Amino acid sequence: MGGPAGGPVEGAAVGAAGTPVGGRLALLNGPNLNLLGTREPHLYGTTTLAEIEDSCRTEAAAFGLELVAFQSNHEGALIDTVHGLRHEAAGIVVNPGGYAHTSVALADALAACELPVVEVHLTNVYRREAFRHHSFVSAVAVAVICGCGPDGYTMAVAHLARLVGRRGRRGSPLPAEPIPAAPGTLHRAPGR
Repeated sequence: MGGPAGGPVEGAAVGAAGTPVGGRLALLNGPNLNLLGTREPHLYGTTTLAEIEDSCRTEAAAFGLELVAFQSNHEGALIDTVHGLRHEAAGIVVNPGGYAHTSVALADALAACELPVVEVHLTNVYRREAFRHHSFVSAVAVAVICGCGPDGYTMAVAHLARLVGRRGRRGSPLPAEPIPAAPGTLHRAPGR
C-alpha cells in the first residue's frame, strides 16, 4: 500500500477532482505488530494481526465502509502510506507500536493528512514502563483507545464510522461531532 513517494494506495479509488473517498477507512499497524499471536502473549494475547484485520473489516462493513490494512516495521513506509491515504480514506485507525513514543515524523504525517485518526494500543500503556506514557501520535488523534486488547481496534473503527457520519447496525444516524478536547490538549476542528 502506498508507493515509495507516498503515491496512491494500491487498488484505491479517488473521487472526482481528487476528493476523499468517504466509504473507506484505513488500518495502519507499526513495528512488531506482525508478530501478534506469538509475541509476548502474556501482554498482547494470542489473536493474530490477520484476525484483527478481519474483525475490523467486518466492523467497517456493518457501517457500509471498506477497510484497507497495512503493516510495516519501517517508519518511512508508514509515512508514505499515510501520505497516500490523504485523498483515499475517510479516516485512519493506527497502532503505531513503538513509534508512538519516538516518531514526530509519523505524527506530523498524520496531522498533514487532515483525516480523523484514532490511536489504538492493545495494552494499557499507562500501566507499563514510563517511556510508554507519552505518545506523539496522541496529540493529533481524535481519540486514543488503550488496554482493551483486540476489541480496541473494532471500537476505533466504530468511532471513526460515527465521525464520518455513517449509520450503525440498527440504521440510526450517529453523531458526527467529536467530543470537545480537554483544556490543555490539542483541539481538532470538527470533521478532522
